[in-house]
Amino acid sequence: MSMPSALDHINLWGLEDQDGWAVVDTGLHTEETLAAWRHIFATADESRPLTRIFATHMHPDHIGMAGWLTRKFNCSLWMSQLEYLNCRVLMKDTGSAAPKEGIDFYRRAGWDDEAIESYQVRFGGYGKFIHPLPESYRRIKDDEEIKIGKHVWRVIVGSGHSPEHVCLYCSELKLLISGDQVLPRISSNVSVYPTEPEANPMLDWLQSLQKLKNEVPGDVLVLPSHNDCFYGLHERLDYLVVSQKKILERLRNALKEPKRAVDLFVTLFGRNIAQSNSGTYTLATGESLACLNYLLHRCEIARQADEFGVNWYRRL
Repeated sequence: MSMPSALDHINLWGLEDQDGWAVVDTGLHTEETLAAWRHIFATADESRPLTRIFATHMHPDHIGMAGWLTRKFNCSLWMSQLEYLNCRVLMKDTGSAAPKEGIDFYRRAGWDDEAIESYQVRFGGYGKFIHPLPESYRRIKDDEEIKIGKHVWRVIVGSGHSPEHVCLYCSELKLLISGDQVLPRISSNVSVYPTEPEANPMLDWLQSLQKLKNEVPGDVLVLPSHNDCFYGLHERLDYLVVSQKKILERLRNALKEPKRAVDLFVTLFGRNIAQSNSGTYTLATGESLACLNYLLHRCEIARQADEFGVNWYRRL
């Protein structure tokens, strides 16, 4: 399904179920995605209905059409508890003014007045790409085994990219539906947000990568949410861990002199991030803070606010 961004599509998966098809992830709630789903239903040779909707996590490209699909087919939404509840909470922000806590959060990161104004204008945009969720759902848990059609899929929950991200692993078929937890060409965004400014999602993400390596064999075919399917799960997991450790080492070296979160984009990403690209600027700030919080929790760096309330970080 298409997406209006540099990452221009999301992969969705259909699994043959008892009386129809289970779908994993749904695409954004946009006119383009709605038209694509309607075209599928109007032209597909397969006439059996959708039986249930699985959502790997709460991000709009994954959950956006879930409410529309569950209502159209009178079927249930299956997802983890934290993802469902967080989605419901964030959708309440639609149309609301940006909270003081959010403004203060980005001020502390080093945002100027122009960036803060852009944040205030864009605040509440999360729910614009999500059809209203069903009022109930089927909770799925880590290590739960779910029979879909003729095959059993095991739930493997990770975190870091999102609170309680679901991967689905079928040992019989040697398949792993990895969502955004493992991608073949890019690293998942791992960010700190205003709702939990002291969080340590980078630690969660690194631990989740190790968990996947421990629990899923290296010879599976990985079905990711973006880019191509791939083999070599363990090699990819090792690469992601080593790459992140190199990034953290560059960060340690850069913090020999005090810096703000927004001063570290070149160090972390190899390029500067234009403030005018507000969405990417927000993600970059969140990931910068995730790396900084990781080192703070390890007591490797110190943080001090200046007279304007902006945080400066330095290596101990």
